[in-house]
Amino acid sequence: MATREGTWAYRNDHDDFARTFYRRFGDGVVSSIGVGTYLGDATDERDEAYGEAIRTALESGINVVDTAINYRHQRSERVVGTALADADIDRSAAVVATKGGFVPFDGERPDNPGAYVKREYVDTGLVDRADLVGGQHCIAPAFIDDQLDRSLSNLGLDTVDCYYVHNPETQLAEKSRETVYDQLEATFERLEARADEGDIAHYGVATWDAFRVPADHDSYLSLPEVVERARSAAESAGNTATHFRAIQLPFNVFMADAFTVQSHEGPEGPQSALWFAHEAGLDVFTSASMMQGRLAAEMPDSVEAKLEGETRAQRAINFARSAPGVTCSLVGTGSVEHARENVAAGSYEPLGADAFDAVFE
Repeated sequence: MATREGTWAYRNDHDDFARTFYRRFGDGVVSSIGVGTYLGDATDERDEAYGEAIRTALESGINVVDTAINYRHQRSERVVGTALADADIDRSAAVVATKGGFVPFDGERPDNPGAYVKREYVDTGLVDRADLVGGQHCIAPAFIDDQLDRSLSNLGLDTVDCYYVHNPETQLAEKSRETVYDQLEATFERLEARADEGDIAHYGVATWDAFRVPADHDSYLSLPEVVERARSAAESAGNTATHFRAIQLPFNVFMADAFTVQSHEGPEGPQSALWFAHEAGLDVFTSASMMQGRLAAEMPDSVEAKLEGETRAQRAINFARSAPGVTCSLVGTGSVEHARENVAAGSYEPLGADAFDAVFE
């Protein structure tokens, strides 16, 4: 498990980055650039490249690795576990996050995905058919419990530092918003228990649309309501404080909705997801920092001119981690070359608050 002592010692061993590269996460610190593991084919060759890239990042100053059980059919989790064991760093120095919600395949995509899900999950009783949306998504407590156990095994860890309920807005395709909130609260209560048992340190919600769209959007979920459900879950579990710690959402030059769309009701009126999260004491980990590679090829000239970095990719990364309230921006890191480029982005200053605000004027 990541610890205060381990992460601060790691920071002290990597003190050649620009100001604010390391940021507070609980009583420890994390790099403001993290390793993402979503993209890539489910092949042994890609596993090897990922492993080398993750080890390079961990040994060079990045101490955040993000994955999910469904990424590359469980291969990403397994590679993360191997890379973490092989890297020349202490386990207590790295924050490892994973997610559960999408029913995963095992190593490769089966010829008949529907039959696989039925055989492995529905027929075995791990998933109630009524809880399965689109034939692939479930956030019921028993399923998330099972997925966390599998993730711990894949990663070879005793504790996951942050466990996310993955894209709960997927459930809105077939269920009412109130039903989804109720389901989240029940699952949060189970995760509070798993935190008490030491299997996770914190939990949160990883989203794609839910927190960055207007309140009248079909995929909208209220962040204030989700936070309130987490507090209720903690109380039901007998905890004096919730272990709900973080949210994850996309943020980049072309997808800045988390900063610009004010759809979450705060004490003084509607707020953006970033602003509400900041005031609620939540850490924000952003995904899609490179927009799956698009930003390496194009970026608005007026924005790019304000950003520091030797390459366009570095400038795109530095835009994402400049947003107020962002703890860490995740970047797909599938090769050693990408890992080194991403690490080097941290040697440049992010935008200050005024300069960042000016981008949107």
